[in-house]
Amino acid sequence: MPAKKLVLTAAFAAPAIALAQSSLAMYGIADAGVRHTAGMSAANAPSAASTTGLASGVNTTSRFGFRGREDLGGGLHALFHFETGLNMDTGSTANASKFFDRAAIVGLGGGWGQVTAGRQTNVLADAISPVDAAGMRFASFNPNIVTAALSNHGLGLEYGTAGSSSGSYRLDNALKYTGHIGPVTARAMYSFGENTGSGSAQSSAGAGLGYAAGGWTVSGAYQRFQTAGGLPLQATTLGAAYQLGGVRLALNTARSDGKTSATAHTVQRVHSAGATWSVAGGIDLTTAVYRLQRERTGMQGDGYIRAMLFAEYRLSRRTKLYAELDRTRWRSGYQGAANQDHATGVTAGMLHSF
Repeated sequence: MPAKKLVLTAAFAAPAIALAQSSLAMYGIADAGVRHTAGMSAANAPSAASTTGLASGVNTTSRFGFRGREDLGGGLHALFHFETGLNMDTGSTANASKFFDRAAIVGLGGGWGQVTAGRQTNVLADAISPVDAAGMRFASFNPNIVTAALSNHGLGLEYGTAGSSSGSYRLDNALKYTGHIGPVTARAMYSFGENTGSGSAQSSAGAGLGYAAGGWTVSGAYQRFQTAGGLPLQATTLGAAYQLGGVRLALNTARSDGKTSATAHTVQRVHSAGATWSVAGGIDLTTAVYRLQRERTGMQGDGYIRAMLFAEYRLSRRTKLYAELDRTRWRSGYQGAANQDHATGVTAGMLHSF
């Protein structure tokens, strides 16, 4: 082959070779449904009124993102991941202040594990994901996500580098290690507070362990957070799930203790149990029950019990129709004096993933 032709062939082949060693994917979930509530607002907060409207992410949070991976040779690879939450009812991003609010990471991986840097989930969320009673459905309403994994702890302070005073489910400035040894998964995480004059203010550190084999999954984690003023929040979670044929059983218990001032703190506990049954014909039925208990300094203990039921019908691998029913029973005035002690919600929706 003439030298000139050989050079041209190599030049055109190089991008194809590079592409074969790399991967890039754009993906997303579009979930929208009509929801009616009685005793709750459109945001699912206690209310004296009833509402009907279009809701986003009742089954699975609507989102889109990009992820990629490049083979560096010798068993080493580089990776990145960007993801943003979406409101299907308005077309807006879920977080007005952070476009890639759900993930913005870069990392390296190999046989020794994986290290990622950027905005990412805390280790509590990682531990709860495989053992949640409802399979992580209805994230804005699910007590394991909202309270146990701290997406909306309700304490009114920013613990860790969350960029929000309402929750610490995801943290900025974070490093995370994930390693696998046979059926065991280990995680460790540290988030830099980046406060001038203090190395620990607003920082967070945590670790978790998981085991998956023979149909069993056992998962737990501990994480500690600090405010800019040094007030601590400590949280733990432990759960298990078992897959028996077409039935998945799951339970979890979690506890958090957040200091909200020099003399006050709030303890919240979440206990949950549930099951998913995959029926013939593309139908999945999921039922989950959660009990939340809250104790605050100088105040009466309160909380609620919440039950959720999902029925899903798969039209294809990527598209499903679903119906959802939930019932909440508030305890000891958790809902506020102006509201009734129970609430009901019902949703009919569609989910498409790509």
